[in-house]
Amino acid sequence: MRSHVIYSQDGHEWIVIGRDTEKKEEIVDTNQYLIVSGNQGMILDPGGFEIFSSVIGEVTKYISVNNIKIIFSSHQDPDIASSLALWVDIIKDVDTYCWWGWQGFLAHFGMGNAIKLIGIPDEGMEVQIGTSNSFQYFVPAHYCHSSGNYSVFDPKAKILFSGDIGAALLPSDYTDLFVTNFDSHIQFMEGFHKRWMSSTKDLRAWVARARALNPSMICPQHGAIFEGENVGRFLNWLEALEVGHWNRGQEDTNVNNCVWMKWKK
Repeated sequence: MRSHVIYSQDGHEWIVIGRDTEKKEEIVDTNQYLIVSGNQGMILDPGGFEIFSSVIGEVTKYISVNNIKIIFSSHQDPDIASSLALWVDIIKDVDTYCWWGWQGFLAHFGMGNAIKLIGIPDEGMEVQIGTSNSFQYFVPAHYCHSSGNYSVFDPKAKILFSGDIGAALLPSDYTDLFVTNFDSHIQFMEGFHKRWMSSTKDLRAWVARARALNPSMICPQHGAIFEGENVGRFLNWLEALEVGHWNRGQEDTNVNNCVWMKWKK
């Protein structure tokens, strides 16, 4: 597991933790993000149980775990949230946030200790960390891909954490932290987005929100980070993408060819 500082100014930092070269082959690679503001920290999508020890090892290079005040889960998937019980077992005074509808589901990740979750309303909300008037905004990203889903925007750093939006399944030899060739990068994003994003309408609504925020970086939970002109190129590509249909592009849409229909006969 490696960590990189991607923003640092006036005691306010963003650190990405990922590119785990020692992970098991069957484990999908994930990006975890740590925000440090003053003497307080916030973790975005803390990761799965499998990588907990590696992630916390990197986090402690930048801040004491006791100074982490907020843990945020963009949605309910195990690759971002199954380590929650381990975090709240170590950090006694921490606020954990997720969509209000996922509270009872994420509680299943508990291992003998209750995970107390603060429900985020559908319209989003703001939270503060540190002592430097640092606010983070939970931006609605519902149905992209989860029915209850959020991005996080930091107006001070002008960074938008996008969760699974912008995710790319990169080959094992891909080492760049940032997207360097957008046209080539599409091949790593397209299949994922067509399969996992459930609503073209909601995806375009998210693009409109992202443009209004005017981020300098968009940081996904899988893959490489968009910055500079690639932010606009990514948003343009995403806006034109049609999603929400599992066999889009295939000619055969005859329901009788489905396996369950053959069994029914």
